[in-house]
Amino acid sequence: MLAKTNPVTGAAIKRAIEARDGRTLASFYADNAVTRIVDRNNPPSTPREIKGRGAISTFWDDICSRTMTHRVDVTLSDGEQMAFTQACTYPDGAKVFCIALLKLENGLIVDQTVVQAWDE
Repeated sequence: MLAKTNPVTGAAIKRAIEARDGRTLASFYADNAVTRIVDRNNPPSTPREIKGRGAISTFWDDICSRTMTHRVDVTLSDGEQMAFTQACTYPDGAKVFCIALLKLENGLIVDQTVVQAWDE
């Protein structure tokens, strides 16, 4: 069962990501939200698309279940737009870096684009 929705703030997204709290992260999304991921495996011409809060919740559950640390360094917000950077480190030292751009409506994420890179 999905958590109720909660308006997203920079501080709230930082707390949830750093605590690896997928349930809280899912609560920041509108039911019809779309997340696009651009990376080495999903180039700009064919990004990975995750549609709907249920699927996005599954995505965050997977990310948050991994044994790694997450750090949100920069969060910018301008009304109905937000951006943040996220740096992650696996126990073996491998690193992942991403930047996320969010479009908000009524305080909830309706559209998200993530660009990420990782150590090979």
